[in-house]
Amino acid sequence: METEDILNIIRKGKGKAEIISILEDIQEKYTYLPEEALRLVAVETGCSLTDVCGVATFYKAFSLKPRGKHCVSACLGTACHVRGAETVVAEFKRQLDLEPGETTPDNEISFETVNCLGACALGPIVVSDGHYHANVTKRGVKDIIEATRAGTLGSIGGSKDRGFSFEASCPRCGRSLMDIAYPIDGHPSIRINVVTSAGTGWMRLPSHYGSFVKVLEHVVSEDALLTPLCPHCGSDLQGDFDCLECNAPMGTMNVDGGAGIIRICSRKGCNGHMLTLNGATI
Repeated sequence: METEDILNIIRKGKGKAEIISILEDIQEKYTYLPEEALRLVAVETGCSLTDVCGVATFYKAFSLKPRGKHCVSACLGTACHVRGAETVVAEFKRQLDLEPGETTPDNEISFETVNCLGACALGPIVVSDGHYHANVTKRGVKDIIEATRAGTLGSIGGSKDRGFSFEASCPRCGRSLMDIAYPIDGHPSIRINVVTSAGTGWMRLPSHYGSFVKVLEHVVSEDALLTPLCPHCGSDLQGDFDCLECNAPMGTMNVDGGAGIIRICSRKGCNGHMLTLNGATI
């Protein structure tokens, strides 16, 4: 770890309010958050080391252990489970010779299981380096591992890259919700306001379909319910649909000027969502 590299990342931030963004940049560079980096973040931003470590351990997206060059996540949510996800996970464990949460000895692949990747209709779902593989079977595991190692990612029976970017807007006032000043995964984020037990603050979401991280101004528990609001007109964005995964209300936003609708679960730790484009819902 180069101290100057960490300091450059911290200097790009704006202090305490950008702790999450700083940690994201550090993890992107090193695949995890080294202890020395956390100490530097605390000193340079004026936050206590306890607070910095609290953020680093609260969000599942952060890792305190080195990850492999590639990351493979298998969904064990309800919809994937009933479609045979356990068999798929067992095959990954057998072929990679590791348990979920571990990395292969050559540091090539880290394998993990997650509770929901939010694409329930396509399960069992496996994500390798951000690419979605739908309807995965035991026989398809070998192909995913080989493609992941080779860097030639593709979706079984589908297109090479299922991800795409979209622009979100308020379904009430029609104004854009995009924030180009705060990118997530290399794309402008979606910024809305949310009412939480800690007060009203902002929440940023990725605009690249296939990424479901929720970045909040206030720290709340993973099962906390959030009331989404338009930051422009203040309208409640909750619609008439409940999440298929956890039954929480879903927030609604227009996609690409009304060409579609995306509904996102209002529970902090749930990735449940529904995307409707050209009359088709996934």
